[in-house]
Amino acid sequence: MMIERFEVGARMSEMAVHNGVVYLAGQVASDASLDITGQTADVLAQIDRLLKLAGSDKTKILRAQIYIADVAEFAGMNKAWDAWVVAGHTPPRATVEAKLAKPEWKVEVVITAAV
Repeated sequence: MMIERFEVGARMSEMAVHNGVVYLAGQVASDASLDITGQTADVLAQIDRLLKLAGSDKTKILRAQIYIADVAEFAGMNKAWDAWVVAGHTPPRATVEAKLAKPEWKVEVVITAAV
């Protein structure tokens, strides 16, 4: 079966599609100066863009994994998330506190979706 990769770099691809399933790399904010709500909104916009590129959208998310640098900012992350998800299509989700690769990043989101 064919694997289609998108935005392929030397170390990783931003997305792969295989057998009708879209796998996104961890998405982080393009503007790390934003607060947790702003960074989350930035990340979710990137997810929308990638899913559209694959012929999918946020209503087809199968699983979301969210990593936040400080669990005390959980409510701020949820503020952006709740404004973004579609009622009736909220995906299974896990949120954990984790040390992210760069100290200025507050949130990273990994998505798996159907095409």
